[in-house]
Amino acid sequence: MSGNACVVFDPSLTDYDFGAGHPMAPIRVDLTMRLATDLGLVGGSALATVPAPMASDELLATVHDPAYLAAVEEIGKDPYRVDEEHGLGTADNPTFEGMHQASAHIVGATVEAARRVWTGEALHAANVSGGLHHAMPGKASGFCVYNDVAVGIRWLLDHGAQRVAYVDVDVHHGDGVERIFYDDPRVLTISLHETGQMLFPGTGFPKDVGGPGAEGSAVNVALPPGTSDAGWLRAFHAVVPPLLREFAPDILVTQQGCDSHIEDPLAHLMLTVDGQRASYLALHDLAHELCGGRWLATGGGGYAVVDVVPRAWAHLLGIVGGMPVDPLTPTPEGWREHIRSLLGRTAPMRMTDGRLPAYRDWSEGYDPSVWLDRAIHATREAVFPLNGLDPMP
Repeated sequence: MSGNACVVFDPSLTDYDFGAGHPMAPIRVDLTMRLATDLGLVGGSALATVPAPMASDELLATVHDPAYLAAVEEIGKDPYRVDEEHGLGTADNPTFEGMHQASAHIVGATVEAARRVWTGEALHAANVSGGLHHAMPGKASGFCVYNDVAVGIRWLLDHGAQRVAYVDVDVHHGDGVERIFYDDPRVLTISLHETGQMLFPGTGFPKDVGGPGAEGSAVNVALPPGTSDAGWLRAFHAVVPPLLREFAPDILVTQQGCDSHIEDPLAHLMLTVDGQRASYLALHDLAHELCGGRWLATGGGGYAVVDVVPRAWAHLLGIVGGMPVDPLTPTPEGWREHIRSLLGRTAPMRMTDGRLPAYRDWSEGYDPSVWLDRAIHATREAVFPLNGLDPMP
């Protein structure tokens, strides 16, 4: 049972738009919300939609450097300039008019979701436009201008949270959030991602365990390319639940990037929508088990904007709202017709990729000849003892 829940959204959040041809197409958020609405997951007596406020400069400055905020605001008035010092105007982070306002709006949405959960107005809250986990205090990175997740976590700490757990399932390492809280033992960051040996941002290895006084608070599972549902879920369950149980968080914050899917064009993992759905269910259950259900879920990466993102995040919103979607559910004809008329594309027919997620539990044995098992073991060996846990199965 999920209890009262909400999604923070208004259509202007899609103003976060790097332009035609950029992988981070804002239509993915619009298609997600349309699908969730057509499925009856949002609106009416289902998941409530609440407006997204604009984050103030004061709020942004709890994480970001004032000079960087000024640079983003200025370049958004003249978007044909390049500011390499602040990572603006690059191929990854092209500038656009109103960049500061659009980015601050996403931060405001995540902080509003955090506020509603922390104050008890909602048990769960989501912001699918958020999850911009690469942004650094003074630099844009990886399609991320402001780090809404980090500002949300900072807000929680500033308003009484003693222990915040952050789990990032994006295919890319959650480097910005990790770096911002690397020396803070109150924040446990866990990132499961394709190894940085193969993929941007090239970081996030088992040896990266947290700074002085916070050793064991940063956790990285660097997965081999080609990892599919069974391997990914094996890694998740071998690492995430034991650490969360030991940490005993006040609230769970998650980044639900769905670019781990086999059809995503920017990475090399091989999950299905069904495997991703299984991870959402597991995180939901852990929130209820460990922190009274307090769960803030954000979006993140995901660049198969028709075939994957809307279905993955509609499943997420269904779980947030206490109305999980049966994977065999057909996608609504109206939603498919909208995609045909708008994009000339054929949309998926069902909410499943036809897989039944299953995995071999870590307790059943570790095979050092398998890259995946070596990756899991390396993470457990690096951080479990620092958290008072036995790294062996």
